[in-house]
Amino acid sequence: MIQVSEIARRAKAASQVLKTLSGERRADALDRMAGKLLACRKEVFDANAADLAAAPELSDAFRKRLTVTDKIFDYMLNRLREAAALPDPVGRILEGHTMPSGLQVRRVAVPIGVVAMIYEARPNVTTDAAAVALKSGNAVILKGGSESIRTNRVLARAMREAASEAGLPEDVIQLIDSTGHAAVSELLKQEKFVDLIIPRGGKSLIRAIAEGTRIPVLKHFDGICHQYAAEDADTDMTVKLVVNSKCQRVEVCNALETLLVDAKSAQRLLPPVAEALRAKGVELRGCAETRKILPDCVPATEEDWDTEYLAPILSIRIVNGIDEAVEHISRHGSGHTDGIITGSLSLAERFIAGVDSASVLVNASTRLSGGGDYGMGAVVGISTDRLHARGPVGPAELCTYKWVAVGSGQLRA
Repeated sequence: MIQVSEIARRAKAASQVLKTLSGERRADALDRMAGKLLACRKEVFDANAADLAAAPELSDAFRKRLTVTDKIFDYMLNRLREAAALPDPVGRILEGHTMPSGLQVRRVAVPIGVVAMIYEARPNVTTDAAAVALKSGNAVILKGGSESIRTNRVLARAMREAASEAGLPEDVIQLIDSTGHAAVSELLKQEKFVDLIIPRGGKSLIRAIAEGTRIPVLKHFDGICHQYAAEDADTDMTVKLVVNSKCQRVEVCNALETLLVDAKSAQRLLPPVAEALRAKGVELRGCAETRKILPDCVPATEEDWDTEYLAPILSIRIVNGIDEAVEHISRHGSGHTDGIITGSLSLAERFIAGVDSASVLVNASTRLSGGGDYGMGAVVGISTDRLHARGPVGPAELCTYKWVAVGSGQLRA
């Protein structure tokens, strides 16, 4: 088995070659990856079945994340092809100007270098990470969980073969083929070769990685997402948006966790919203004012406002106007996704200006705050950091920049 330090060294060397190759060559590699995966479809499903059989003690929710279905397999193929078709993010001139001296100055997008992905369960992260990294000219080191090791081996081998056939160094994609924690600890020490670590998983995993390395880490701890129904919120729209935000998938980071309702619209909005949510099996927890309108709500505690349920539970608070809604979000939100439901442009603009989150939505479901629904194609996660990337992390977000100055003999005065 190749040592982690050697994998990191090879990735760095491959990244130096990759950054000199054209966007067309990288796009060709991504297209070939989709073709290679399609050709070994049965092998992928057999490996995934073996992974599932090897861990009968897994919870139903975990097994669902681990399982490669026909839909998930098609998703992986489509994400690779979509990434191939995206505009090349490398080499974009982000800004430029000419100085009075004639010196031409521009800021140009370039790859970060080597990105390490540490993640749990979901095999589609393996292909998503490769798609986003290669599209942005980065080499990628993949460290999936032990529960998906067989599936990931097949996926990584197929993608490496495709990269090589397209004329890329095959070490632009590498899988740490180990099921122990020691490999992760060793990876966290590779600051000489690894430029960025992106963990995907539970808060404990992300915190342990962030505290255990000197390599920059792109983090996402919580998704405590809010919808604020303003005083003029349309009743039918509010019901539909709240139900979709909460119930479309309750276990994901951009699912709604707290509904804020303006005091002037609460009597009108809360009964139909509650009826629709209860029909979906959602438990409601409300503040004292909410329980005057919905007396069968579970009393909400202070802890509820700071909880990411990832379950069919929703907390509800009645607020006195937009300023109180924004203040609640500032105190209890996680900077992930927050929305307002209103017909007023001025209220929408005040909300957008006041809420400091990676995604702020107006009259739209919180479930839309992802790469696909933003037209970004494949993403490697959603960042709640402020530097350097924020929100969905796609190919453009895995670029940094360099300054380029072109002169004709200019000297410093």
